[in-house]
Amino acid sequence: MLARIYRPAKTAMQSGKAKSKDWRLDFEPASARTIDPLMGWIGSSDMNGQVRLTFETKEEAIAYAERHGIPFRLHEPQEPPMILKAYADNFATYRKQPWTH
Repeated sequence: MLARIYRPAKTAMQSGKAKSKDWRLDFEPASARTIDPLMGWIGSSDMNGQVRLTFETKEEAIAYAERHGIPFRLHEPQEPPMILKAYADNFATYRKQPWTH
């Protein structure tokens, strides 16, 4: 029962970063998913796949996993670089290419 500790990326649907500051602990799937022959639904006998714990800090998530004896893998987030832009830069005289529509 291996756990994964990570900070989720922001959603692609909006530009905001809501719900991306917390750290999450998810369990890796212990068994493969199977297809139900009658309905065609996908299911699993692993109930830990439904557990998703949220923590405020990385240290809290690591402490929880160690306290309960859960082996874990830590995934550090990759922060995108900050690119400062201003609207006035579109009309600057030092532009390489002229401004066009």
